[in-house]
Amino acid sequence: MAARLLPVHTMDASVAQVRPRAHGSLFRKYALYFGGLVSAALLATGLLTLWSSYFEARALVDALYREKADGAATRIEQFVRVIEGQLRAALIVHEAGIVQGADELHLELIRLMRQAPAVSDVAWIDADGRQQVRVSRTARDEIGAGPDRSGEDAVQVARTGTLHTGPVYFRHGSEPFVTLAVAAQAGGRAGQSRSGAVLVADVNLKLVWEVISAIRIGASGLAYVVDRSGLLIAHPDIGLVLRKSDVSMLEQVRHGLSAAGTDVHIAPSGVDGRHRRMVVAHAAIPALGWHVFVEQVLTEAFAPLASAAIRIGVTLVAGVVLAIVIALALARRMSAPIRALQAGAVRIGEGRLEERVSLQTRDELQDLAEQFNRMAERLRESYEGLEAKIDERTRQLAAANDAKSRFLAAASHDLRQPAHALGLFLAQMDDTTAPDEQARLLGRVRASSAAVCELLDALFDISSLDAGKVSPRMGRCDVQSIFNRIEQHYAAAAREQDLRLRIRPTVEHVSSDPVLLERIVLNLVANAVRYTREGGVLVGCRRRGDRVRIEVWDTGIGIAAADRERIFEEFTQAHGPLGAGQAKGLGLGLAIVRRLAALVGVAIEFDSVPGRGSVFACVVPLDQSPPAEAMPRAAPAGAGAAGLAGLHALVIDDDRDAREAVAGLLGRWGCRVTSEAGGDAAIATMAREPGLRFDVIVSDFRLADGELGTDTIARVRAAMGRPVPALIVSGDAGEAARVAGGDDTIHVLAKPVEAARMRALLHYLVADRGEVGVTPALRPRASRPD
Repeated sequence: MAARLLPVHTMDASVAQVRPRAHGSLFRKYALYFGGLVSAALLATGLLTLWSSYFEARALVDALYREKADGAATRIEQFVRVIEGQLRAALIVHEAGIVQGADELHLELIRLMRQAPAVSDVAWIDADGRQQVRVSRTARDEIGAGPDRSGEDAVQVARTGTLHTGPVYFRHGSEPFVTLAVAAQAGGRAGQSRSGAVLVADVNLKLVWEVISAIRIGASGLAYVVDRSGLLIAHPDIGLVLRKSDVSMLEQVRHGLSAAGTDVHIAPSGVDGRHRRMVVAHAAIPALGWHVFVEQVLTEAFAPLASAAIRIGVTLVAGVVLAIVIALALARRMSAPIRALQAGAVRIGEGRLEERVSLQTRDELQDLAEQFNRMAERLRESYEGLEAKIDERTRQLAAANDAKSRFLAAASHDLRQPAHALGLFLAQMDDTTAPDEQARLLGRVRASSAAVCELLDALFDISSLDAGKVSPRMGRCDVQSIFNRIEQHYAAAAREQDLRLRIRPTVEHVSSDPVLLERIVLNLVANAVRYTREGGVLVGCRRRGDRVRIEVWDTGIGIAAADRERIFEEFTQAHGPLGAGQAKGLGLGLAIVRRLAALVGVAIEFDSVPGRGSVFACVVPLDQSPPAEAMPRAAPAGAGAAGLAGLHALVIDDDRDAREAVAGLLGRWGCRVTSEAGGDAAIATMAREPGLRFDVIVSDFRLADGELGTDTIARVRAAMGRPVPALIVSGDAGEAARVAGGDDTIHVLAKPVEAARMRALLHYLVADRGEVGVTPALRPRASRPD
């Protein structure tokens, strides 16, 4: 923080004074010692060798185990596929009519048993599901109609056209068997034949056990097979198989049952239950739903790598020891000056900025110590005024916090008041049917709604000004046009308070931003009307050389001397009683005036006598340029809605309530209204009615699916082939004005908007029902034309 307070030129000068001295280079002085760090290169080389050796060994192990697992899986699958082929060949012979009758089929099955020694029993099931022939190696053959086996899973699955593989079972508690079933296939489609026959065979899995037992890798490597549920069906230790061991809880088995294809991974224990880390390879046999696993103890599998690691490790230890010895020697030489620098840094950190670091090493360390000393001196100079700056910042933060508290208090009170009254008035309207009473309550509802809008306008304006969203556009401004709008806006309010509002005509023109200057004068007049109980308000202007002084006089309560310094602050109001029913507001009117005046370069002057009244004046440069061609003027606000009769308006808003409210209001003014939720719907409506044309577009700014009102207006204009006047009514008026800033035919009003203001702007937009000019007072911006 202190460094930020230093002048830039001082820092540059101090840096320029620090130049490397020619006493000797730190690099050259200790270069010979760094030669001893060759051991670090040895260490890196050894680690790299060990790393690459590990990956090479792992690749070899993976390849070996994949080959073993894939080979076993392939042999087992071929064993089953051969038997399946022999069964299907017997069915084909029968389907072809070569074998007919039970006796001939019996002979064919005996021939099948001779060709397939692994088949222990085979049965022929006819289309009705009855066993016609059964041949067995251990029991008497059965010829002729036998039991109904149509409900067996083997028969039903085989008739779907797939090979049925049943669960593994054991005969006489010693040999594993599995049931295979196939159905005849004819006509080119699986599961369909002339006879519908099925062959069911019991196959001895002794060959599978022989294949698994033959796989040995080292002293501890072995292979085993499990079915889809994790039941052990083949293992070199036949006792584990006979006990029907369920190994599904092993990590490698769970992983293999859920994996596809062949993979190799490390498991925490083997199938024997001993907790030894194992290298496990897995291969699936999709046709049977079986899985082959090949595993070996991790230490045995990586024994060659361990030997190489020991050799590399011995070399690494020797290199590290050498590096440590050299590092100690270097540290012994370099530690003293570094400790001195460290101690100096600690003293500076503790605030003892008068301390200095003294080194005589005649190298970069000595230059660094001198830089430390210069830094301490600069810090000492900076800290001298730091306390005053901290106090100033603290006061600013306290003032900001106080302003926030006053804002919350004022907003909470003044926004609740009209909202509270609005709710009560609406409740009263529900309970009364008298037309006069309803009309009176409706007037009070409108007054409360206007009060809410006025308060929200003030909050929006002050936030927009503070955020820098308002940019002035200087030009020629007709003062009389401002006076006309002031009279239109405040004449009725003055009459309601029994006040006289007098405006002296003028022909003066000034150089300023028309919108912002009008807002300044409007706020001054609003303030005068609000704080005047009797008498009146006078608005006029005087020329003073190359300046014009626009003045607002009132006979109000005046401003006490103690309040003169703070009346332009936010949330500040002049003290004194007000007339009954007068709203005090948030105290933002003069705060907005001050900000707007600074923005357009207008001087604000005032004088006041408590109890007698005040005069506020804004001093504006006189515009002496020749007058430009007169532009079309807005229709007066008092013209009523008759001038809008027959106008065809397009209303676009994705909020149904807001859309219906605007459409209903325009309809009351005699407009023909087409309302849509978005640009696509509007374009579709125009496509259905080719001759449909709109006189004005009223749209929200932010529509559904990220669509902007400005884009929607452009699309509708393109479809119509002409620049239709457009009005955007949005709660994000500042952003809408910024986006539409380059289009003078798009005007912006901020929500909530008064109906009279919208009507006045619509009068202006469609004044000639043709080409519409643009006056400076209605440029697209986050402001409210009246």
